[in-house]
Amino acid sequence: MTSVKIITDSSCDLPQDIVDDLDIGIVPLKIRFGSEEFVDRFELSTDSFWERCKVSQELPSTAAPSPGAFEEMYRQAANDGRSGVVTVVLSGSLSATIEAAESAARAVVDLIDVTVIDSRTVTLGLGSLVIQAAEASMQGQSVLEISTMISEAATRTQVHAALDTLENLRKNGRIGAAQSFLGSVLSIKPLIEVRNGVVEPAGKQRTRSKAMAHLINLVADNASNIERISIMHAACDDIDTFGSQVQSLVTSKVIIGEIGPVVGAHAGLGTIGVVFQTNN
Repeated sequence: MTSVKIITDSSCDLPQDIVDDLDIGIVPLKIRFGSEEFVDRFELSTDSFWERCKVSQELPSTAAPSPGAFEEMYRQAANDGRSGVVTVVLSGSLSATIEAAESAARAVVDLIDVTVIDSRTVTLGLGSLVIQAAEASMQGQSVLEISTMISEAATRTQVHAALDTLENLRKNGRIGAAQSFLGSVLSIKPLIEVRNGVVEPAGKQRTRSKAMAHLINLVADNASNIERISIMHAACDDIDTFGSQVQSLVTSKVIIGEIGPVVGAHAGLGTIGVVFQTNN
């Protein structure tokens, strides 16, 4: 096997069947609930994470992987006879994960060619880029060809989401309890987007239905230029309806992924969003 190995981190929120089909390596971040620590995907499933969130009084936190976790995957790729590795990770402005990936790459510099790419995004924005990289690898493209393509595609990738609760913002100290209470009474749904590698506020809507309509409108406005599109959600009961509405607007197949612990620790239960890559 001489193809390039594609590696990412567990904030990509890709469904496991896609990970398996495209032979994507995932290095997990760690999730902490108080003094308890879990390895994402391996020791804590997404479903278990959300169940814990419903009963926990404290906000979960996340920690980047160790360089050793990446190095182990790099060495395995070399042992498997891979021609190289392209590692695509969540935004370096949001996590120290890229530092661990780069440190590990330096440790195996004499063993295998590793390129680390800062996706400047997260969740299925990252996941979408990883899928592209894996598909290119299967087509026989080189480390340089894949890394060049993904770095460029990252500039055309947009992530937009609506939060369903202000509770996580309250717990992490971003807003006060009174403001959180008032926002909940008024059913305010904050809108966010990933811009230049960081999460930025993008307005707010008074109800969930209006927030979802806003996301639908974003897709409609860009539909003619959309090459790839995904939906991510945090255990949302209304995902099927939302998914059908989005799919009706585009010709590309919509990938649906559940928001896992890494992003979910900050976004909160009920978050829903769209990720799309435009052709210009």
